[in-house]
Amino acid sequence: MKVFLKTFGCKVNAAETDSIAALLIQKGWEITDVPEQADVLLVNSCTVTASGDRRMMQAVRKLRKSAPDAVLLLTGCYVQAFPEEASGIPEADIITGTKNRLQIPALLEAYFQNPHRISAVEQFVSGEDFESLPQGSDEGHTRAFLKIQDGCNRFCSYCIIPYARGRCRSRNPEEIRTEAEKLIRQDYREIVLCGINLACYEDNSLDIADAVRITAESGVSHVRLGSLEPDGLTPEVLKKLSEIPALCPHFHISVQSGCDKTLKAMHRHYTCAEYAELISQIRELFPGCAVTTDIMTGFPGESEEDFAQTLEFVKEIRFSEIHIFRYSPRSGTPASKSPEQIPERIKKERSDRLAELAETLRREYLETCIGGVHSVLFERQKSPEWHNGHAGNYAVVQVPAQPGENFRNQIYDVRITGIQDGKLTGEIIHNS
Repeated sequence: MKVFLKTFGCKVNAAETDSIAALLIQKGWEITDVPEQADVLLVNSCTVTASGDRRMMQAVRKLRKSAPDAVLLLTGCYVQAFPEEASGIPEADIITGTKNRLQIPALLEAYFQNPHRISAVEQFVSGEDFESLPQGSDEGHTRAFLKIQDGCNRFCSYCIIPYARGRCRSRNPEEIRTEAEKLIRQDYREIVLCGINLACYEDNSLDIADAVRITAESGVSHVRLGSLEPDGLTPEVLKKLSEIPALCPHFHISVQSGCDKTLKAMHRHYTCAEYAELISQIRELFPGCAVTTDIMTGFPGESEEDFAQTLEFVKEIRFSEIHIFRYSPRSGTPASKSPEQIPERIKKERSDRLAELAETLRREYLETCIGGVHSVLFERQKSPEWHNGHAGNYAVVQVPAQPGENFRNQIYDVRITGIQDGKLTGEIIHNS
């Protein structure tokens, strides 16, 4: 039996799809990249935005047309947040949410024994444990994603994720150690820790810094943190993180807005001054690190003055990269009911202005890297002239290639000598 897998959304979703694949492989299934050859089409959905929902629906319809006789299983955040709507999707034979992914092989077996539409969406309850799925792997990548946290307690006014993921819960530290050691045996050189609200990792007295330390103790060369929220990054946590040599100096910390009025309306639990102080502490402990972020434009009620404050805040913090999102109403959230919705043309105009500033800051950050030495994990050689990889700060680095060389999955110290086509260029110092 063959299964085709399609993932929407974040790195957590991607890690979970790999885990579902591992579950099915254990049961004797074969993974295929060709939907027309599949007995099962499995779609792992995202529901951060309504536009994302529409793209997912289009993909489901396209997959159904490509393999009309296959069983289509729809899982993920969309199903968990909107089970009634999901149950009305005619193309889906089985729907299940983000809880109890371990049951997916059994659901498929039940369907094949007695073909009938199956709805298996269970609601989260307070105090649940972290669901430990088998660690998946992707042989096409040099870094592995290790999910150590799930859920969110924040309930930002624009976000449906707490309803799709439940409350915060964390992975047992011994499981983290075991899975990290497995990934080392599979020859991964970098492990990316991921979660829905990663900085809120907590297991008894252990915090996110302890999770990084435990992962590093596996012997992996690089440990990278996925997307973070400001909460949980206390001075004590930051100090402990600074004492872990394997930690990559890259911090993606979502800010969403540089205006206190907008942050309050978003139900974000910090001020611009508090966020700026956090970044100052990080840069003091990690000189030269990359600080990247997410910013939303056109949140309901955001005035031109509010947006101007965001631009000034961005200039003050000097982010090395910004992921820019235009606000999209998400049904079921307070912000979607606001009478102060911003026209799409204004959202786009603000997004374009912010993107122009972000590109300037990105270039300025790359220029600060020139002359420095960075540990680089090399990936596929994308052209005969260059070996490409990512530095610890996640900047793309390329070094000249010679015929017959293969740097894939190797880590080298590289002295940065310049910038070409938006990428850092350099020369290898030695293998690290």
